[in-house]
Amino acid sequence: MKTLNDLRQPGQRGEILDVTGDDAVAVRLMEMGLTEGAEIELVGFAPLGDPIEFLIRGYRLSLRKAEAARVAIEVL
Repeated sequence: MKTLNDLRQPGQRGEILDVTGDDAVAVRLMEMGLTEGAEIELVGFAPLGDPIEFLIRGYRLSLRKAEAARVAIEVL
């Protein structure tokens, strides 16, 4: 299964399938709009590769690699 961490080229998109875990980080990710069925697009990477910037629900969201690895997607 692919995760947000697997997107490599700006402009690549995916549909969120699941956020793994049931801890506070998973809850926070879902509160930020990372819910099943939402479409997300890779915008770019910070100079050292972490964090990663995404476009979701009309706003830009930056996630650390560890957080992005917890979001399962289907690449579109």
